[in-house]
Amino acid sequence: MSAAPDEVEQPDAGARVSGTDRMTAFSDGVFAIVITLLVIDLRVPEYHEGELLSDLLDEGASYLAFVVSFVYVGVLWLNHHALLRLIRGTTLMLSWINLGVLFGVVIIPFPTSVLASAFTQGDTDDQRAAVALYALSAALMSAPWLVFFGYLRRHPVLLRRGVSPEYVRRQLPRPITGLVLYALGGLLGWFVNPLLGLLAVIFMIIYHAATSEGLPRWLTRR
Repeated sequence: MSAAPDEVEQPDAGARVSGTDRMTAFSDGVFAIVITLLVIDLRVPEYHEGELLSDLLDEGASYLAFVVSFVYVGVLWLNHHALLRLIRGTTLMLSWINLGVLFGVVIIPFPTSVLASAFTQGDTDDQRAAVALYALSAALMSAPWLVFFGYLRRHPVLLRRGVSPEYVRRQLPRPITGLVLYALGGLLGWFVNPLLGLLAVIFMIIYHAATSEGLPRWLTRR
């Protein structure tokens, strides 16, 4: 009997392996919704005649928070797209892990809104708390990516032809780096300076953008 269209053959005994089409479509839909929700917090300021430009400039922190998070979600989507290209099928457990990845994505609009509010209306203490919250959210987001790579390493049958478990192993430092450095960025923002903490977060977003197709071999040689 031939396999169903949304299934791939499972050469080993164990959990049933299904195709990735539904997981990919659902994930892309979540990313699209999240990146759209970010714009909701952008608003036309209340202004008096002749003061529109000044009031728009006063909302500059909100616009910056939107741009940072828009790029962040875009980078996450690129990384997620590259991740799904590694696999030929998914199991129920891997689908649950993917939901963990998406959970980290859908919470981004909240710390973005807090960050924008703190830098437009709050004092330094508020800004410290906002940067720490944003960095902590980003750090926690790295955890399910680490689990995803770890699961693929233990279940190489799910990998596409030409993708080796060794390649997957070499990618494990990426989410580990995210966990550690985002957390350090949060501590830097809380204890030293919120702007420095925010710059550390932006640096990590750039790092994940530069490594969206994976870490090069020369960086992971032992």
